[in-house]
Amino acid sequence: MLYALLCYHQEDVVCSWTKEEDDAVMARLAVVHEKLASAGKLGPAARLLPTTAATTLRKDQDPPLVLDGPFAETKEQLLGFYTIDCADLEEALSIARELARANPGGAYEVRPVSLFVPGSFAP
Repeated sequence: MLYALLCYHQEDVVCSWTKEEDDAVMARLAVVHEKLASAGKLGPAARLLPTTAATTLRKDQDPPLVLDGPFAETKEQLLGFYTIDCADLEEALSIARELARANPGGAYEVRPVSLFVPGSFAP
């Protein structure tokens, strides 16, 4: 089963890290990344740019409205995500815990993923 681990944190906290602090977090995460990649569990992962670089397309009207920013109603922002291949939710939570030890603060949302491959149909 594929799971998405969505990484949330307070953007102002993360953006205030010095280069050295950010490099230290990324180095700790790299240890976990290598372990997951070696086990064949790590799929695509992305670190998102700040919400100031985001654009939202509101599709509740025609034509859709394009707005600057993410407009999420939350103190924490989505900073990035992992795609992991796990046997079950318990394994996905175990990986989320390991990532959390490397990158304290914020939260990881764990969600099962239904794989979408354009051009194919899976009933």
